[in-house]
Amino acid sequence: MSESPTAEVETKIEELDDDDSDNQAGPDTTPTPRTPDATSPETPGSATGPPIKRPRGRPRKHPLPPPDSQQKIAKGRSKTGCITCRRRKKKCDETKPQCTNCQKNAVVCEGYPEKVYWKSGRERAEEARAARAGTRPQELRPLVDGIETEMDRCLFEHFEHKASRVLTLFSDDRNPFKVLLLPMAARHKGLMHSLLCFSGSHMASINQKPINERQRYHYYSAVKELALDKKLDARAKGTSDEPVDDPTIATVLVLCLDTICSGSVEGEYRPHLQAAKYILNTQRCGDQAFAEFLVEFFTYHDTISALTTLDRRPPLLGQESPLPNFIIQRGEEDRAFLGVFDGLFDFLAGITKLRDIIRDRKAKGLQPVVDYQAISDAVSLDCSIRTWMNTQPPDTPRFIAAQLYRQCTWIYLWRTIYPSRSTPKIIEAVDEGLDLLQQLPPDAPTQSILLMPVFILGCAAFEPEQRPALRKAFGTLKRYSNLKNIEPAKDVVEKVWSIMDADDDDASWDWENIIKGMGYDFLVT
Repeated sequence: MSESPTAEVETKIEELDDDDSDNQAGPDTTPTPRTPDATSPETPGSATGPPIKRPRGRPRKHPLPPPDSQQKIAKGRSKTGCITCRRRKKKCDETKPQCTNCQKNAVVCEGYPEKVYWKSGRERAEEARAARAGTRPQELRPLVDGIETEMDRCLFEHFEHKASRVLTLFSDDRNPFKVLLLPMAARHKGLMHSLLCFSGSHMASINQKPINERQRYHYYSAVKELALDKKLDARAKGTSDEPVDDPTIATVLVLCLDTICSGSVEGEYRPHLQAAKYILNTQRCGDQAFAEFLVEFFTYHDTISALTTLDRRPPLLGQESPLPNFIIQRGEEDRAFLGVFDGLFDFLAGITKLRDIIRDRKAKGLQPVVDYQAISDAVSLDCSIRTWMNTQPPDTPRFIAAQLYRQCTWIYLWRTIYPSRSTPKIIEAVDEGLDLLQQLPPDAPTQSILLMPVFILGCAAFEPEQRPALRKAFGTLKRYSNLKNIEPAKDVVEKVWSIMDADDDDASWDWENIIKGMGYDFLVT
């Protein structure tokens, strides 16, 4: 059968027998280049074993590698190494979680970059849309400026339900600190800061813990708001007659109360009372109810401040400083404090003025210490106190508290014009005051205004038998209000008692100088 002319001619290679090849090769020992064969057990570079003889025929242009040899596969540059090796341009063995190369070289392995998978434009757009739809602010903005944290909300609730109840005779919805000041504070950041500051001081006093950082923040924020008030600054400098806003005035009053609550004995209350006095004398408040409350608040604290200081002397409310014409005459049961609008504090101011005259005569060595003019003034004050009418509702704690105020005003007068000695008259007067004090319920709102009469009773308690009841009264006040100015007031009374027991009449008479010698300057309000 003839082959097709197009058929490829394959060269046939015949292998020689071993004997024939030996005979033909002869003794020539020159090495012959070897071409690796598919059946050869040796690798091309092997230097051991017998030489492989070249087969017949044309060798392959690209010979096949031996089946048991490892072919080196070329690899591209890896992009999955650790971040550290890639930055250092070193080979990484990609060991997880930290590569061995970094550990051997004592460097920090920063790990491996997150795998990023390719996504189409539509997929990326859908993910971005879903992210925008699910994004929400972590916290809502404060509803009321100043109430910013959970702690602030606790302070606000504490002021509303507890702290405001110990400041006036009202513990219900007639309390001016709730009715007047809280609505103002909702619109005025500085006033809100001052209220929360006072609440923090009161809460710290109840819990017997140091004042927290949030209370300090509110104090400095309130002071900062006052410093930035342009109307207050211009009025203080005399460059403008524009009235100061009512919330700014209220901020000053609340900061004054904070010094009382924190138990300050270094006179921090003074600038606040002085600012309130200046504002009262130079402008009219915008709100009628707040104006009345401001006058009553300031007069109450300013008059009582004279009982514990030598330089603060309030004017006589009915003579040197008549009541403002905008004060509405209404029942005393609607007033937040006792003594201001019923005339008793005018008697207190007159006794303080008489006390200064007698102290001055003692210092100059004049005799008699209580001259005829002092006796005349004392008799006039005694007549006014006796004819004073209690306008509080009968058979109520307010009525009893007003009677106690009247009794202590008379004791204050007696302690002023007589030597500091025990007599039956003063013993009976103090006993009557203690009887009135014991009739007041320990949880009644009247406890908020009893520190002044208890202090005067203490400075007149010559008999040791009277003192346990007064110590108990100080404790009752402390438990009710938790105001820290009660402790220094008790310390002063204890000091006066020790001087009384030492029979030092002149020193025990002048408790204002005793307070000064103790380094105290505080309010008994």
